[in-house]
Amino acid sequence: MNHDSASPEKLRRRHRRILVIRPDRVGDVTLTTPVIRALRRSFPDAYLAALVRPATEAVLRRNPNLDTILIDDLDNTHAGYGGFFNRLRMLRSHHFDTALMLLPTERHAWMTFFAGIRTRIGVGNKLYQVLTFARTVSRNKYIPLRHEADYSLDLARAIGAGSDDLSVEVFLTDEERRDARARLRNAGRRGDRPLISIHPESGGSAPNWDLATYRVFIERLLESLPGVDVLVDITPGNSEARKTFEAFKTPGVLIPGPADLRMLMGFLAEADIVVSSSSGPMHLAAAVKTVTVSLFCPLPACSVALWGPQGNTSRIVLPHDDYCRTRCPGDPHVCTFTDGIGVDDVLGAVKEMLEKKRG
Repeated sequence: MNHDSASPEKLRRRHRRILVIRPDRVGDVTLTTPVIRALRRSFPDAYLAALVRPATEAVLRRNPNLDTILIDDLDNTHAGYGGFFNRLRMLRSHHFDTALMLLPTERHAWMTFFAGIRTRIGVGNKLYQVLTFARTVSRNKYIPLRHEADYSLDLARAIGAGSDDLSVEVFLTDEERRDARARLRNAGRRGDRPLISIHPESGGSAPNWDLATYRVFIERLLESLPGVDVLVDITPGNSEARKTFEAFKTPGVLIPGPADLRMLMGFLAEADIVVSSSSGPMHLAAAVKTVTVSLFCPLPACSVALWGPQGNTSRIVLPHDDYCRTRCPGDPHVCTFTDGIGVDDVLGAVKEMLEKKRG
């Protein structure tokens, strides 16, 4: 798969040239994969590309439904007017006839307009969409509430790519899987013990336990399930989290050090269960078909109906009703589920899912 370039021969051979734009986070890009799959199935001879940020390119790497992945590094290399026109020239070189803007931005509305892409479809009714004559797909104020992957598929449906398959997917090579297994063994993985992968961070994108609660949870997990190994994934550069969990020094707790996104996917594929909040690793775990136990907030903007894992076996843990009625902070980005989701609640869910796997 090429990046940023398409051979003239390939452009002549393809019947339709479609660009999918999703310039946001790992989880959002993972939820774009049902759209990409639906487009490939409906237009098997099309030239199909995705435009994403550098940090999420790895999610789509080796996706057989894509001809190329294009990068818009709008915070660095492609920032400012110079970067805008650089990316504009790049889009023109691909001769796209259709652009699906799954996360509408003013930058990409104007970029696709000036690139001469005839069919441009976004979401909502922003002024810049009106000024650039883009078609829009309404989410009808989220009534009834559907999944983000389903809303994204509405844009594909608008050009005739019908699908109701919301399962997400990523594609790892055998070599990547072997490398992940070797890395885990080097970090202390003990034979074929069940592996519970813990992801204590959410980047502020969703309600989550604080680090101290995750540490208590891991201690309780090791006490009650002494036959398991626990992998703790920590984002590179998060010194607070690394300090919190590296103090364990306990056999069975694996902290393998910084890993890129492809290695993380390999770790997730090796795990038996992944525990996290509603975050990118949860969606990646679903994409490699690993069981997930996920902490969720019931507010509509954060709900399972909108953001739940797709395509895997999952168990959702919600706060107790009385917590949400009386102690909800009103802002899901600052909620730590204090006394709302107990350690025992998640521990019970992990035990339940592990028993199902064993049975």
